[in-house]
Amino acid sequence: MDRTDSRYMAYIRILEEELLPAMGCTEPIAIAYAAAKASFILGKRPEKLIVEVSGNIIKNVKSVVVPHTGGLRGIQAAAAAGAVAGDAEAELEVISNVTSEQIEDINSFLGSADIEVRHVNNGHIFDIAVTAAAGADSSFVRIVDYHTNIVLERCNDEILLEKAVDEPSEDGLTDRSCLTIEGIVEFADAIDVAEVSGILERQISYNMAIAEEGLAGNYGANIGSTLMLGHEYDLKYVMRSYAAAASDARMNGCELPVVINSGSGNQGITTSVPVIVYARARNKSHEELLRALCVSNLVTTHLKTGIGRLSAYCGAVSAGCGAGAGIAYLQDKGVDGVAHTVVNALAVNSGIVCDGAKASCAAKIAMAVEGGLMGLSMYNKGNQFFGGDGLVKNGVESTIATVGRLARFGMKETDEEIIRLMLED
Repeated sequence: MDRTDSRYMAYIRILEEELLPAMGCTEPIAIAYAAAKASFILGKRPEKLIVEVSGNIIKNVKSVVVPHTGGLRGIQAAAAAGAVAGDAEAELEVISNVTSEQIEDINSFLGSADIEVRHVNNGHIFDIAVTAAAGADSSFVRIVDYHTNIVLERCNDEILLEKAVDEPSEDGLTDRSCLTIEGIVEFADAIDVAEVSGILERQISYNMAIAEEGLAGNYGANIGSTLMLGHEYDLKYVMRSYAAAASDARMNGCELPVVINSGSGNQGITTSVPVIVYARARNKSHEELLRALCVSNLVTTHLKTGIGRLSAYCGAVSAGCGAGAGIAYLQDKGVDGVAHTVVNALAVNSGIVCDGAKASCAAKIAMAVEGGLMGLSMYNKGNQFFGGDGLVKNGVESTIATVGRLARFGMKETDEEIIRLMLED
């Protein structure tokens, strides 16, 4: 593959679109972003907020700490933070610069304002709408399908922005159908790393910083430090520990940003941190690391394309496969090794459910990374799962497509039941 191949620039654009910085769990941050936009359009402090969200948004916001709020959790806290202290132009870093005085203001606003949350089902798994009102004036902002995709802005009766919304889609993003395992490896071999070094250097810096903070601090269930204890010199444990620790911190209020993948900070962590830890431990060159991160990130995105941004299928599984693929690349296993690692890993861990963003995500990340490493170890020992073994089909692309169908369609009722169960609390 070279620059004359249409896929070359498409793959670069996909990396640019996916590897975005975000402060905190991305679903509450998307609510904060919508609320910040609505408050900005209103032009004054809202007296009332109506937050309308799909079930998957409820699932992913209900239990997670919203950063820069003094430890507050949930939809009301996210909306209040955005409305009171959000920077409407900062997108997924909307509340990254909140001051201590503004934290007090957020808490005061929660006590005085009317914040109503409504569960809606408008045919989109990802759906957030915020109405902000003060006196006779109101504003409205709606985000659909992915975290920054504002489809409607309204001030009173005046429509300021409107995009057509029909079937769930990711119009405006590069078509992901060009992604294949073979193409991803060819791209990683051919890329001029200077063209992607900026976004990948940021991923390395951000995601390793929060992993180190997670290991040093006391966050959630401390999965990362628990795994590390007694295994400080076992690289497989160290890779899992660092990835889990980053999620420990992120899910439990750490005010450090991460670089996401497929709309998820946990997926951005899982697909990158083990690869970085491995490359450093094995004295790989920085250029080799950047090429491997192209593989891990694009494999994760490829797997998530068929599944969708939000699903009952745990996204860490896809990212763990991506991590295994990136490490296979660092071991010079080529297309065959990357493909077999992905198939083996999917056969191991597919079926782990997503029950929202919370402390236990770190444990699922540890399991997902272990699955990716097992898939690679199997290949290195000459072992594999064959077509016909459960969900495994003949060929990596057929297996990926099958898992996508399972997650998007087969687990749809599972997703709805998880949401019902979570709303019973």
